[in-house]
Amino acid sequence: MSLPSRLDRFYPIFDHTDWLERLLPLGIKLVQLRAKDLPENETRSQIRRAKQLCDDNGTQLIVNDYWELAIDEGCDFIHLGQEDLEDADLETIRKHGLKLGVSTHDPDELDRALAVNPDYVALGPIYPTILKKMKWHQQGVEKLTEWKSQIGNVPLVGIGGMSVERAPGVFAAGADIVSVVTDITLNDDPEKRVKEWISVTRP
Repeated sequence: MSLPSRLDRFYPIFDHTDWLERLLPLGIKLVQLRAKDLPENETRSQIRRAKQLCDDNGTQLIVNDYWELAIDEGCDFIHLGQEDLEDADLETIRKHGLKLGVSTHDPDELDRALAVNPDYVALGPIYPTILKKMKWHQQGVEKLTEWKSQIGNVPLVGIGGMSVERAPGVFAAGADIVSVVTDITLNDDPEKRVKEWISVTRP
């Protein structure tokens, strides 16, 4: 399938704008800011800075969780986990024109996500991940194929334990987009790794 113009097949996630300032100029076109456990004023500052950096680099910014701050700062795309989805004011989010990505892990969560007409659905962790403790240890690439058969034209994001080497198999299984965190941030040469990711996701 062809993805909406604002989405790219390579979707890194960073927890601080220092990463965006460092790596966006390499050609990243889709990025999520996942700023956690910061005071609200710092979170707002991070979102504001991220939007400016993304505007400067022609990159689509997706803000994790903080939909009210995203609206305040003029952002147009957010990502919500299942718990955040329950608490979010979806009517207000849509009224302000925000696009919405949603995390899923099991069939009930997929049904809940599809009910809100998401702009993408994320499934994970496909492989074991060290990013955070989860009750889902490993979904496997086969689950991507199952999810894709159910969601049709909605873009599917594979996340969790991703690496450049695993990306081709993830795409072959049905993912439209691969999201990555620690394969970049824990790499000895993040710049080189980003270039490798761009190479493997933009044939």
